[in-house]
Amino acid sequence: MELIDRLKRVAAEALAKIEVLDSVTALQDYRVSLLGKKGELTGVLRGMGTLSPAARPRVGQLANEVRDQIEVALEARTTALAATELAAKLKQERVDVTLPGRQPYHAHVHPLNRIIEAATEIFLGLGFSVAEGPEIESEYYNFEALNVPPLHPARDMQDSFYLHDGHVLRTQTSPVQVRTMQALSPHYPIRIISPGKVYRRDDDATHSPMFHQIEGLVIDKDISLAHLKSILLMFARQMFGAEREIRLRPSYFPFTEPSAEVDVSCGTCGGLGCRVCKGTGWVEILGCGMVHPSVLSMSGYDPEVVNGFAFGMGIERIAMLKYNVEDLRHFFVNDYRFIRQF
Repeated sequence: MELIDRLKRVAAEALAKIEVLDSVTALQDYRVSLLGKKGELTGVLRGMGTLSPAARPRVGQLANEVRDQIEVALEARTTALAATELAAKLKQERVDVTLPGRQPYHAHVHPLNRIIEAATEIFLGLGFSVAEGPEIESEYYNFEALNVPPLHPARDMQDSFYLHDGHVLRTQTSPVQVRTMQALSPHYPIRIISPGKVYRRDDDATHSPMFHQIEGLVIDKDISLAHLKSILLMFARQMFGAEREIRLRPSYFPFTEPSAEVDVSCGTCGGLGCRVCKGTGWVEILGCGMVHPSVLSMSGYDPEVVNGFAFGMGIERIAMLKYNVEDLRHFFVNDYRFIRQF
């Protein structure tokens, strides 16, 4: 029968060609051209529809045998060629097993990010929420709305980087507090912290032109310094250790009245006096105070109805104390040997 002869011829030609193909890729292409939907063997089998019922079993059996022979030959030849190709590749790409291995560096969270995350978690646990604002501020939000009018002496300590359109890189995150109050006025209570970058013209072992702050604000009825001190004491003990104490020293900030500097007991000497605390037993960590009535009024609140407190701390300062880092500039030199310690 013609169909049987065609099957035998296809089988003989396929087996012969398989033996001369010299790459795995060529074998894969030939498999498709022979056994695929449009392959040569598939085309031959389509002719079975013209056979008589008596002839179909015989032709079908032969077709299965031919397909099996071809599959076995393809598999065997593919295995042999794959081994040959691998051996050739290994011969060309020799591996020197005596060379030391390359150990990948493991990523480390930057110590400043660690402090920001830790401080944020502490204040979230105390009922605060996080507020953010732009790093480029108008002079109104950066100074005037915080009770620092033009020519005020306090600007000398915070003059920063001015832009040509009357804006300034913010010198503190306090503008976020003003924006929050103006957005929510006259509603209260408000309990927020505002972490972020700030900019001032400072550059030495304890100051940087760019650094990080976290400021906090509480607005409500009948707020007192006792509330402020209790919040800061809980923060200090969770950040530095349960044995720590704090003290408030009178100070001056134009946006708070009364104002105070906050010290924490020295963790190196336990308050006895050492080089770190300069013999005093205390280390300054932040500034705070009761929100000035003028700031409340400019933000839409009645100082006769509500009051509140605010505080601000430098993240680098907290990190230097917690990790015993002597020079703030270590945080910004991008030295992996320093960062991997934390």
